[in-house]
Amino acid sequence: MLKDPAQKYQPYPPLSLPDRTWPEKQIAHAPRWLSTDLRDGNQALAEPMDVARKMQLWNLLLDCGFKEIEVAFPSASQTDFNFVRQLIENHHIPDDVTIQVLTQAREDLIARTFEALHGASRATVHLYNATAPLFRRLVFGMEKAQVIELATRSTRQIRKLCEENPQTHWQYEYSPETFCFTEPEFALEICEAVAAIWQPSAERPMIINLPATVEVNTPNVYADQIEWFCRHFSQREAVCISVHPHNDRGTGVASAELAVMAGADRVEGCLFGNGERTGNVCLVTLAMNLYSQGVTPGLDFSDMTRVVEVVESCNQLPVHPRHPWAGRLAYTAFSGSHQDAIKKGFDARRPGERWEMPYLPIDPQDIGCTYEAVIRVNSQSGKSGSAWLIEQNHGLTLPRALQQDFSQHVQREADEGGKEMTQNALWQLFRSRYGLVPAPRFHLLSYSSESQQDGLLRLTAAISHDGETRQLEGCGNGLLSAAASGLSSWVAQSFVIKDYHEHTLGERSDSRSVAYIHCLFQDGSSRWGVGIDNDVARASLQALLNTLA
Repeated sequence: MLKDPAQKYQPYPPLSLPDRTWPEKQIAHAPRWLSTDLRDGNQALAEPMDVARKMQLWNLLLDCGFKEIEVAFPSASQTDFNFVRQLIENHHIPDDVTIQVLTQAREDLIARTFEALHGASRATVHLYNATAPLFRRLVFGMEKAQVIELATRSTRQIRKLCEENPQTHWQYEYSPETFCFTEPEFALEICEAVAAIWQPSAERPMIINLPATVEVNTPNVYADQIEWFCRHFSQREAVCISVHPHNDRGTGVASAELAVMAGADRVEGCLFGNGERTGNVCLVTLAMNLYSQGVTPGLDFSDMTRVVEVVESCNQLPVHPRHPWAGRLAYTAFSGSHQDAIKKGFDARRPGERWEMPYLPIDPQDIGCTYEAVIRVNSQSGKSGSAWLIEQNHGLTLPRALQQDFSQHVQREADEGGKEMTQNALWQLFRSRYGLVPAPRFHLLSYSSESQQDGLLRLTAAISHDGETRQLEGCGNGLLSAAASGLSSWVAQSFVIKDYHEHTLGERSDSRSVAYIHCLFQDGSSRWGVGIDNDVARASLQALLNTLA
């Protein structure tokens, strides 16, 4: 990289709009959406989709609720032409869906485009030509007047062909490419000239697309350009203003959102942002951003996993695991502090309440994701992560001190393995550490108790100890103190019960109960034991026995 990049690069100038209004706006409803996955997204693939993959993606877009879909550049390839014909001839297009096709400003390509669209019920013809000074000078060697003449001549041809085919409900889209670094006055001039020929109305709808084909400035500058154009275009109320942001600077989503605040009516993009170079704007992100703010997006991503799978299959490109809404790690916390906050959020949540959850802007279940992946455990995880997984998968609500004890064992195990711990590995570690194994060292076979005249309780129990049956007897103020009294002669050092918790594992009266006991030994060490049984007393006694294992 250059030490002084200014020797080679220069910033694009901003637009002076001191009375801009878009910063005060809030997006209160969804824009119109146009998916360009089958055209712009397909064009950007190293191996463009065949008809079968195109049809698979087409069906997904319909399921997601898209009503406008740019399906092809039919004059560019026979595959694209055939796909448009297949959609029309085999009646794959629902009555409320409009297909859109792209064409360059060439007479033969426009004629070929209309051949592809013959018999369509509803269609948008999208014309573009280069208007930016860099392209006028370097690529095409054209003056402004020549560029306008090309656009208007092509628009006349398109209008004529539309009028010759009245069985189709036509819509016309024009794009001055690339708008974001075309002089604002010239972009306005050429769009006015095109609109004067098309003469937009309710019966003759028109879209003016203002693309950021290459991002060259910050999103606020793009928003200023959109607002300026909307203010000055003479037939603003008669046309739909569309935007087509790319992501060269990594700000495609911000550019689209600010453009809508600045007056744009429609957004064009692809699922997960596929497109040339760094991609088009991601429509999944835009729609889910609205959803997370309580705005109905008009698109349905209830089965996000399927959306990801189909797009990956058709594009042969992976969706990033940390994609803002659809990545497989998008709702996953490994960090201990994050896990603790999420666990507390779930503990505090009540049915029917508004969603307020630390680190989770939406409920993953809304898009078909389970809570299993919300918290995952590795060496970076804290006490809450392990405890949350144990509770979610096995119903055990661990006392805080037990959470802390177990997390130390988990971290040691994860550090030694150097990998994430699976749910099964976590459960097996918990069972082995706290006595929930088929054959614990001390296993309660049976017990009986009776109250004595002195107010104490006498306990008699049969215990399997290392495979041999032993008789346990003890007295105390209660069942556990009696058991502790009897067990004191079985162990090398005395101990006291420091902490005790219990709860049921279900709401039915015959549900099993779980008991947690924390014992402190004479040498200062401590140990937890856990017991589960249909009888809470048996669960408590077994938990105490498990502290001695």
